[in-house]
Amino acid sequence: MSSSTTLAPLFEPLKLGSLSLRNRVVMSALTRNRSLPDTVPNSLNVEYYRQRARGGAGLILTEGTLITPQGSEWPYAPGIWSEEQVNGWKKVTSAVHEEGSLMFCQLWHLGRVSHPDAPEQKKAGVPVYAPSAIAARGGNFRFLEGGPGYVTPTEIDDPLKLIELFKKAARNAKKAGFDGVELHGANGYLVHQFLDSTSNKRTDKWGGSVENRCKFGLETLKALIEIWGANRVAIKISPTGGYNDMGMPLEETLETYRHFLSEVDKLKLAYICVARYSDLTDPVFDGQKRGIPHDVVESYRPSVKSTRFFINGGVSPDEGAQFIADGKADAIVFGFLHIGHPDLAKRIKYGKALHPEATQFTKFYGFEGTLEEQAAGYTDYPEEKYDDIPAGKTNSSMFGQVNKKFRNLRKRLTLS
Repeated sequence: MSSSTTLAPLFEPLKLGSLSLRNRVVMSALTRNRSLPDTVPNSLNVEYYRQRARGGAGLILTEGTLITPQGSEWPYAPGIWSEEQVNGWKKVTSAVHEEGSLMFCQLWHLGRVSHPDAPEQKKAGVPVYAPSAIAARGGNFRFLEGGPGYVTPTEIDDPLKLIELFKKAARNAKKAGFDGVELHGANGYLVHQFLDSTSNKRTDKWGGSVENRCKFGLETLKALIEIWGANRVAIKISPTGGYNDMGMPLEETLETYRHFLSEVDKLKLAYICVARYSDLTDPVFDGQKRGIPHDVVESYRPSVKSTRFFINGGVSPDEGAQFIADGKADAIVFGFLHIGHPDLAKRIKYGKALHPEATQFTKFYGFEGTLEEQAAGYTDYPEEKYDDIPAGKTNSSMFGQVNKKFRNLRKRLTLS
């Protein structure tokens, strides 16, 4: 049993610039593939985010939100490049605010891990762009005939064109009623591809040296700040790589990300979210894991001196509370546990049991079916009643048990 005192740091309010979070339990961006049929947030998406706001999350991150039509590996992921999408998101942000939570939009460009045959890429009428013409290994576009993998992308001639897309998306996010934006700089997508020397072989000012490889991410953040102001802009990174064929040698990784974070810190953003190493999403190539496992908290926390520091990636409630108590983190970003537990923050606080069916990863992604059918594994998890639960009794050991189930089931999931 864990006492309420042990977990108390998770439930302290937190200031993010001019914003006030009611607690430090943050909902991670979670791709769910339910914005069908046309990448526009729908009534089911509204209910999904409303539930999790009602469940107590202090801050909610949208699923990765596409800034332009792309050949996404995830069909029916939402976008934010059109007025129709903006209007759809307005309904989501209104629902979240009614329940007392705040919401940032995670801005997403896939870069080289798009596919030219995907419907959205065809609509875009442009090639698959990346820092360099280097294909990522692996990939599995299950919704395309034959399940093809990644293709060799086209090197973008002027990266400023891509930064302008992020800037337009930031404007749209503001119109949609979000409280801020998070730049997706993790998991092998576009910003990550510029940072990593294995995917960025440019010889101009956007590649080569550590400083040049960091330039795209920094300039994109500055563009977002022009729209939002620094204290409403954030970034997520995953220095350990692995997923989507990413990762440099350890010393180069440390040098790159320590420099990048020290420069990001000078911008005084709302927060920096650093994802820990995940064995679950680290592919094997030539008999070896692709990622570069290392302790991201010990490695990078010292580089961040004036910006809130969030940790994501398999953090248990007990561990997260200890990180906060020790000054190693300001908030904890919980991902998978929010899927089957819309009331996750309250469950942590009061020690309520987890749903046995919450580990059914077959319901994680919603590729096919009607809107009503897509509710399965999305909005159909029951919430507990909390009116008569006394504070002071918690049991977070159960989270370790469910995380073990997640690990076993995730191994069976075909990763893109």
